[in-house]
Amino acid sequence: MTSRLTQTLFGSITARVMTTLLCCIVAFVVFVPLLSGWEAEAVDWDALESPPSASHWFGTDLAGRDLFTRIAEGGRLSLGIAVLSTGISVLIGVPYGAFAGYLGGRVDQWMMRFVDTLYALPFILVVILLVVVVGRNTWLLFAGLGAVYWLDIARIVRGQTLRIRSAGYITAARGMGASTRWIVLRHLLPNVAGIALVYATLTVPGIVLAESFLSFLGLGVQEPAASWGVLIADGAGNMEAAPWTLLYPAVFLAVTVWTLNMLGDRLRDALDPHLRRH
Repeated sequence: MTSRLTQTLFGSITARVMTTLLCCIVAFVVFVPLLSGWEAEAVDWDALESPPSASHWFGTDLAGRDLFTRIAEGGRLSLGIAVLSTGISVLIGVPYGAFAGYLGGRVDQWMMRFVDTLYALPFILVVILLVVVVGRNTWLLFAGLGAVYWLDIARIVRGQTLRIRSAGYITAARGMGASTRWIVLRHLLPNVAGIALVYATLTVPGIVLAESFLSFLGLGVQEPAASWGVLIADGAGNMEAAPWTLLYPAVFLAVTVWTLNMLGDRLRDALDPHLRRH
């Protein structure tokens, strides 16, 4: 698996470019807020809505705040939320799908009907309900969204479990009197962990987009905190007078989502040949 992962990330020029881009973006959002000469909320009264310059590489916004630092802070928040939500979706979806696939029969049918019911709920309705329940707490809101994004992972893990539940080592464990919980935790989950990891990487860009969309609508991250969605919303309202306030956060969002999606697709093709696209 390690060799496949290395080949996926560095085996071609395209893969190396995508991996390098993603590493640069992560380094940018992690280190720039620490090394920048400007605080995210610091106002430069002499450079209100200033274009890119030597003192403000990406220019400033309407309030005179350094856009270079705010994009890094926004990326840190956006990616942090995406990782949190993805982690929660994996913790829920992997065991749920594994138990459904292993138990089979009527239990599997009822468990998957519950998943289908959740699929039918409109995304915006779920968000509004979460806002009503948890308020404007950003981290609780997106932790709640992570509890919704587990559906795809659960279905994938269930499918993988259905393929391997009749394997010899599973039959042997069952014959030796091992409990269902033991078989799922010690035999099934380790064997579906790779594909769960692959689909988790595909979940991250989806949540990044969802966070940006919700923050753009005013339902996600709130000022004075900054995420890429908040910055894009601010830039869209001021794009004619200061187009750089929209251009830079939009480019960072687009490049991040593209690289994550492409790497996730390559990992899926490498580690899950049964779902490889032709």
